Amino acid sequence: MAASLELQLKTLPDSPGVYQYYDKNEDVIYVGKAKNLKKRVTSYFTKNHENAKTRILVKQIVDIKHIVVDTETDALLLENNLIKKYKPKYNILLKDDKTYPWICIKKERFPRVFMTRRYIKDGSEYFGPYTNIKTVRVLLDLIKELYSIRTCSYDLSQQKINEGKYKVCLEYHLKNCKGGCEGLQTEIKYQEEITAIRNIVKGNFKESLDKFNQMMLAFSENMEFEEAQKIKEKVSLLSNYQAKSTIINPSINNVDVFSIISDETHGYANFFKISNGAIIQSHTTEIKKKLDETDKQMLELFIVEIRHRFNSQTKEIYVPFQVDLGEELKVTIPKLGDKKRIIELSERNAKYYRQEQFKQIKIVDPERHVKRIMAQMKKDLRLSQDPRHIECFDNSNIQGTHPVAACVVFRDGKPSKKEYRHYNIKTVEGPDDFASMEEVVYRRYKRLLEEEASLPQLIIVDGGKGQLSSGLKALDDLGLRGKIAIIGIAKRLEEIYYPDDPIPLYLDKKSETLKITQHLRNEAHRFGITFHRNKRSKSAIQSELEQIPAIGAQTITNLLRKFKSAKRVKEASFEALKTEIGNARALKVYEFYHPEKK
Repeated sequence: MAASLELQLKTLPDSPGVYQYYDKNEDVIYVGKAKNLKKRVTSYFTKNHENAKTRILVKQIVDIKHIVVDTETDALLLENNLIKKYKPKYNILLKDDKTYPWICIKKERFPRVFMTRRYIKDGSEYFGPYTNIKTVRVLLDLIKELYSIRTCSYDLSQQKINEGKYKVCLEYHLKNCKGGCEGLQTEIKYQEEITAIRNIVKGNFKESLDKFNQMMLAFSENMEFEEAQKIKEKVSLLSNYQAKSTIINPSINNVDVFSIISDETHGYANFFKISNGAIIQSHTTEIKKKLDETDKQMLELFIVEIRHRFNSQTKEIYVPFQVDLGEELKVTIPKLGDKKRIIELSERNAKYYRQEQFKQIKIVDPERHVKRIMAQMKKDLRLSQDPRHIECFDNSNIQGTHPVAACVVFRDGKPSKKEYRHYNIKTVEGPDDFASMEEVVYRRYKRLLEEEASLPQLIIVDGGKGQLSSGLKALDDLGLRGKIAIIGIAKRLEEIYYPDDPIPLYLDKKSETLKITQHLRNEAHRFGITFHRNKRSKSAIQSELEQIPAIGAQTITNLLRKFKSAKRVKEASFEALKTEIGNARALKVYEFYHPEKK
């Protein structure tokens, strides 16, 4: 059962892609493209549309599906393919039925090279489609300038050439053609030029660009600067040209693409159906693990189910790793090129689907979300129980002055700010982070034991082996070693240290466990440094007032309560001071700041 529209809108990605609207009969009623899927789709439901057809469309939407792509161009091409496949009624009303151009190398003797909007399966080579007609024309102009390719549609069979059926035309005299129709150019030489053209269209420009640059230099040396500038412009346009799309590649035809990613409890599998080099179908689903199944096991089950559901008859599939599906089906594991990029795109869609599911779970079932996070942290950090209650410690001082420490508390992966605590270091002299860490950890858990309060499942100390050893010593003194897990996190490489283990643990930089651990460390640092700065600032203010002879702590407190800062005390008039602290003390404060007015 599809999630509610409101929930789907909240969890859409901020990425380019294509979206599909479904009605109550599960029919596609509209396909659209977007630079930002979330913003574009949300706009349908938040704006008052002037167009009546759009208002009717929105009323009929009961489900939304989307496909994430790399670029806007890919989204445009994919949208075109899906419209042609599903023919949604609202797309027919709102869009024209234009097709995109291809570059065709015709299958014939002395092949022609031309632009077409019709894809005919006659053995000819097609490159594209292209979203920018200017790009196609630039390419064809470049090809025409570099190579002498015929434009006529004659049947240049060897027999007819030998019989003298044709005569050279104006193109020959303009040196745009080398007269293959009269046998003035051999088929072998002509095919060499076709090979060079094929490389250009595929994006292999090096040879042609080198030749182009040589032509440009030759024109410059001959003082033909206008011609040289024209060629320079062609080179510039060609350099900005992108020959192929990740979505479309005519060499990839009638193929199914499958991929999967997983976590502790679920797998997320994606399916693409590719026909004539275009993605025409996409499906992503969640697979719940029952017996800790591997990605291979889940993907095999997914492939069998999907091929049966969609009645797929393809003989080849692309997958990220080896699967066992019988000998009748060809399994390809792409390593590079367009095929590899298609696999990566499939995996990206699976990842986005997983993120959306997490967002929905977080909204609809927060406890399930918490359980998943805790289970993941338990596994990643090698703990014996879920770390529902975590505490993190950090020290702050400047060369041993005003030493303080902070303890932050996270419950269920979120900050519990009411339980945060500040500590003034009492027993340590000078800059000794290790001793300070030992003191604050000891004081914290001695008090919790005395109050019979709940202990955390995990303690994190900000620092490496030294701070971790100090924290561990405090636990030993309290008899808590082995009852509470304790780790240290170092800032430099984000390595995790364990007691009695010299080799640190390195977590995946994108893992949720590391993000929560970093959040704890950063929060402890922020909370501690703020306290340290306030204490230092207060100390600086008070030290100035303490220099005034015969002025005690209570008087200083009264002055700061009234005037808020030492600067305002200095600027205060004698009468204002007298009103607050009396004549004698006011005279001492005023004369301290204004000795010339004694």
